[in-house]
Amino acid sequence: MSASSSSASSPAALPGDPPGGRRAVAVWSIGVAVYFVAVIFRTSLGVAGLDAADRFHVGASALSTFSILQLLVYAGMQIPVGLLVDRLGTKKVLAIGAVLFTAGQLGFAFSPSYGTALASRALLGCGDAMTFISVLRLGTRWFPVRRGPLVAQMAGLVGMAGNLVSTLVLARLLHGVGWTAAFAGSALAGAVVLVLLVLFLKDHPEGHEPEPMPHQGAVYVRRQIAAAWREPGTRLGLWVHFTTQFPAMVFLLLWGLPFLVEAQGLSRADAGELLTLVVVSNMAVGLVYGQIVARHHAARLPLALGTVAATATMWAVTLAYPGGRAPVWLLVVLCLVLGACGPASMIGFDFARPANPAERQGTASGITNMGGFVASMTTLFAVGVLLDATGDDYRIAFSVVFVLQALGVSQILRLRTKAARRERERLVASRVETVHVPA
Repeated sequence: MSASSSSASSPAALPGDPPGGRRAVAVWSIGVAVYFVAVIFRTSLGVAGLDAADRFHVGASALSTFSILQLLVYAGMQIPVGLLVDRLGTKKVLAIGAVLFTAGQLGFAFSPSYGTALASRALLGCGDAMTFISVLRLGTRWFPVRRGPLVAQMAGLVGMAGNLVSTLVLARLLHGVGWTAAFAGSALAGAVVLVLLVLFLKDHPEGHEPEPMPHQGAVYVRRQIAAAWREPGTRLGLWVHFTTQFPAMVFLLLWGLPFLVEAQGLSRADAGELLTLVVVSNMAVGLVYGQIVARHHAARLPLALGTVAATATMWAVTLAYPGGRAPVWLLVVLCLVLGACGPASMIGFDFARPANPAERQGTASGITNMGGFVASMTTLFAVGVLLDATGDDYRIAFSVVFVLQALGVSQILRLRTKAARRERERLVASRVETVHVPA
């Protein structure tokens, strides 16, 4: 169905669809567990930002460099990872990712200086970059295509549960047992999931092996990227991801806690509860969005744009509140709305997925996944620079959110018609092929 279609039906079953079932859930759960741990490690700095500033004696700009470098590596790895997943399969790429992000978290625990800590976060970002695309590919290999939107949202939901662990568990460990013990202890989770995936994870069910692709070197790489990028659905997916994800990512990854404590005057405990509320809201909204998109593909664009509008409105009201300090009820509403950003960003994959064949899903997902992380990286850097330049004026610093949202919305509106037309053409072609498949 196109994004503008009035039809409410979900995608039809396609020939050769994987069967799904309990075994699919079991195998997919192992992959999601790896992603769950990666998110814990990725977001651990969000609850340790102020501690990191004290430990390494750095200001706002230098502190933001931790997350910027991590996201820079993550975003830069997305297309290579997509190509690797298409070439090597999920298991090998996930295993490499688990080794790298575990080493990064362990290195961060023992880093004696700002430079070594930066290197550790870069290593963590490299491993983290290999997880989500792999999990998306695992879902397409084990579940029927009609389950795609719900499976993707569920993966995102589990990832947010990892964020919840950072907010609730790691934060308490950090202030209970100290920096080194908290980060080194959490690294054990990486070793556990690595063992599980090596022993039990399989790339695909029996009888659903992908067609082998001959190695073509640089020609293969260029062809995969060019073919995925030519599809307007891939580009629309990227801009949907770009526009929807970054407000919550920036808030949770680094600047939410300082904003709530330093600008809004809350205690660390109260600020932590609001960060937790963002995560809980994300999980709840993810379930709702997944069900809606699975049943009504025409709802994809309205949900994405509606989330952008709600996020922009709440940030505007919060930042413009007289006196500079918003009441607690308004901050609660802001956090509830920010919780919709993650689920809305997942809709980007629901534009890229039907636009590309199975052998290009990893590459297309990698391109799409770059969007939100490029936006997050840009915003993290801009907020840090503006805070240092304005003497910690959070109103000015967070206004950069509106600039990136305006850019993203303009691109979504530019691409939506072309993507919808191309998706209709592919749907008609697939139905014609289904009719001609021999019984």
